[in-house]
Amino acid sequence: MKPDVLGVLVRHFVLLSLVAIGGANAVVPEMHRVAVDLEHWMTDRQFAELFALSNAAPGPNVLMVCLIGFQAAGVAGAIAATIAMCAPSSLLTYFAVRRWEKSGNMRVKKIIQRGLAPVTIGLISASAFLLTRAAVQDWLGLALAACTFALLAGTKYSPLWLFGVAAALGLLGVS
Repeated sequence: MKPDVLGVLVRHFVLLSLVAIGGANAVVPEMHRVAVDLEHWMTDRQFAELFALSNAAPGPNVLMVCLIGFQAAGVAGAIAATIAMCAPSSLLTYFAVRRWEKSGNMRVKKIIQRGLAPVTIGLISASAFLLTRAAVQDWLGLALAACTFALLAGTKYSPLWLFGVAAALGLLGVS
């Protein structure tokens, strides 16, 4: 473990916590940049696998942070990263909601709500793009990702069916 890995984890995740509008998945591109490109705690593939694992496991989507922390610095890293990601945003939310409820200006509230929706959609879309880029290694993977997106966007099939197909293809050794 590098000397100040816990400090690096805490600094990055405290900042990410404060801009994670829409949840931890909204800042996945920045998590990737830090964990893969800057600090080299893992590869693209490992990042995509940890993301898949964190989303397949029951619980909140912030589990990804715990896995990055564990990869970087073991149990201490998992604990530090999770606290750094959860505590600042929880405190900010608590005080913001208290202030929000006291404010009577409905016009400003509606403007803020309308403005935050596209920001959240953009952040989560960037996360989806980055994860697809990290997980797709060949043309077959790209075709599978495109078909999955098309089925989800164009039909009413439950994503669980697609998980089942993906599991079957994985067991068969496809992509």
